[in-house]
Amino acid sequence: MSAATRATPFDAVFGPIAADRFGAVRNGLAAGGVDPRDRDAFLLAREVGELLRDLRPDEGLGPAVDTLVAFLHRAYLFWMDGQIVRPITDAELATVVERGETTSPGLRSSTHEPSRYVQLPPLRVWGTPLEAAPAEPLDGWFIGRDGDSLAILAVFGMHPGRDGFTVVEAAGQRPPALARPDGSALFSSALPGGAAADLFSVTGLEELLELGWRVESLP
Repeated sequence: MSAATRATPFDAVFGPIAADRFGAVRNGLAAGGVDPRDRDAFLLAREVGELLRDLRPDEGLGPAVDTLVAFLHRAYLFWMDGQIVRPITDAELATVVERGETTSPGLRSSTHEPSRYVQLPPLRVWGTPLEAAPAEPLDGWFIGRDGDSLAILAVFGMHPGRDGFTVVEAAGQRPPALARPDGSALFSSALPGGAAADLFSVTGLEELLELGWRVESLP
């Protein structure tokens, strides 16, 4: 089964306003000599602050403002780098979760690689991004790579009937000798009946990061 690109979280949130709003952000960053990949400096731009205020719901966000900031920053880098989407096929997903990486991800140059969105086959990988909340399907993740470090912003629970989705951030080098505390195989389904339905699960940030590294090994 081949992969087909679906609407991304970027499309769902920004859609036709991206060119105008992100164009204004780009001009503001350039005028201030700001490196857009520096999140702290990015947030100081007036145009970014205005966009954050427009995206924030009337009732506010509380601690979730950090999540909105992370999503806006990753979405901007995705837009800036050309909105590259990497769809993963069912066969590729099976390869990385069942047989590990296909080639070594290795080390790359210290320069930044373009940001992109990795899009998984729908409803195949599940996780529990919020504590004590129901499991949600993992749509994919925005990713940036800088040498031997990955930065992933994963998007869970994206579907047409829901107003919004859940995002989780994970970053760092590849986790060494990763194993689940209960001894089950990495990415094996944690859902009742999930294995019979050929589903997979990620059970923590390190497992999510490991999945990102394995996908990076695909040709």
